[in-house]
Amino acid sequence: LVALYRPGPMELIPEFVERKNGKRVEYLDPRLEPILKPTYGIMVYQEQVMQIAQVMGGYSLGSADLLRRAMGKKDAKEMAQQRDVFVAGAEKNRLPRAKAILLFDLMEKFAGYGFNKSHAAAYALIAYQTAYLKAHAPSAFMAANLSAVMDDTDKVHQFYEDSVANGLKVLAPDINSGEYRFVPVDASTIRYGLGAVKGTGESAIAAILAARMDGPFRDLFDFCERVDKRTVNRRVVEALVRAGAFDGVNAGDHSARASLLASVGIALEAAEQTERNAKQVSLFGPGEGGSQQKPALVAAPRWEEAQRLREEKASLGFYLSGHPFTAYRAEIGRFVRTNLRSLAASAEGDGGTRTQLIAGVVESVRVQRTQGGRMVVLTLSDGTATQEVTVYNEVFDQYRDTVKEDAVVVIEAKVRNVRRSVGEEGEAVFMRIAADRIYDVAGARSQFARGVRLSMNGEATTGGSAAAATLRNLLGPYRNGRCPVAVCYRNGGASVEMQLGDNWRVTLDDALMWSRVG
Repeated sequence: LVALYRPGPMELIPEFVERKNGKRVEYLDPRLEPILKPTYGIMVYQEQVMQIAQVMGGYSLGSADLLRRAMGKKDAKEMAQQRDVFVAGAEKNRLPRAKAILLFDLMEKFAGYGFNKSHAAAYALIAYQTAYLKAHAPSAFMAANLSAVMDDTDKVHQFYEDSVANGLKVLAPDINSGEYRFVPVDASTIRYGLGAVKGTGESAIAAILAARMDGPFRDLFDFCERVDKRTVNRRVVEALVRAGAFDGVNAGDHSARASLLASVGIALEAAEQTERNAKQVSLFGPGEGGSQQKPALVAAPRWEEAQRLREEKASLGFYLSGHPFTAYRAEIGRFVRTNLRSLAASAEGDGGTRTQLIAGVVESVRVQRTQGGRMVVLTLSDGTATQEVTVYNEVFDQYRDTVKEDAVVVIEAKVRNVRRSVGEEGEAVFMRIAADRIYDVAGARSQFARGVRLSMNGEATTGGSAAAATLRNLLGPYRNGRCPVAVCYRNGGASVEMQLGDNWRVTLDDALMWSRVG
């Protein structure tokens, strides 16, 4: 199966299955039967191509190996010469010229990307072993894979996504239960490795684990007092806070991360002061140095979810506890009907260019220089998948203020599936996405929304004057936009829906959309 599932042989997988299940096998020449019988008359292995060249074309085994190499390199000039040699040799072996040409064409088609049998056997053994482990010990298997690539954030992200897709839960890093590497907690749970947090390092994590031997850390101040601050410096502590590794000492509440981060400096200073006090001899005798009361956490404004996720991404390389697109998914889903996972699943075969609306969060912005000038490649994520989007120079110049890392965008793009050679792996289908127009959330609302409808409640005795003033104050900052406004007004006596004039069209900014009207 490993050798069969390759460009060339894979085209005959249905035929292979039918022949294996009893369909009659016919050979171009009876002399091919001993060579191709194990694979039901279909060329699967490179050795079969070499044997056919030897038996039918009169090649020596050394010459047959040179033919195999030429087929793999797809050297047109060399292949033309080899074709003449093979056809001439086959004719000497009483094979009609037409059949000799057909046989060479088949050999060329299958040998170009074929495996040799020993190579396929080794791949099959590894595939079987890893598939068994993934099926029967999924958390241990994925924890080992994550640990093997923990220095490469992109690969950690890939394995994390694979883990989640296969029903595993990946817990956040934790100073009291985490280890340097990723570890399985149970059959379906993995604990994030502390060593995979950016800015830590093996020596710093080793110092934390050594200090933890005396018992779990009670809080940030206890942590800073007990660890070796020569290796666990401020940068390490701040990275762990951003990653959520201190959430556990706050009953799993990540709302305290802002206060914890603001308190790292005073916690380290307090720990150093405690060490100095411990070394002093008190006026009242040795061992009775003045005790120091621990300071309280700095009162800092609680991070909104978007800020928390940005800090998390800065420390881990990707969003772990949520995704910033989630807050917009239902709203944007009204006009962007295809998520990025569905878009990726459609990358099969060649197809014409189609226009597609896609949306997500800009995870990275990468500038590339080409012969035609500059282009920008965005990495777009919506929590279901990640896709690269090409933004050519003239489009980027128009939307440069919109295209920023961590921004939520809606993109009108041209999508095309293309086949591309991937070296020894043969050909694969890739999806090429090129942006035509890029909108921020407010711009997308204005572009695609038919209108906005406000509901207001009022008192009959006021005659609506207070409600009108509220409406003016609410809409005033967002006027001169594209979206029409309708107001549904109710009071104790009646209700009415009014369409405001064009001079009251608004821009649908987040602040307006999340406002509450009396």
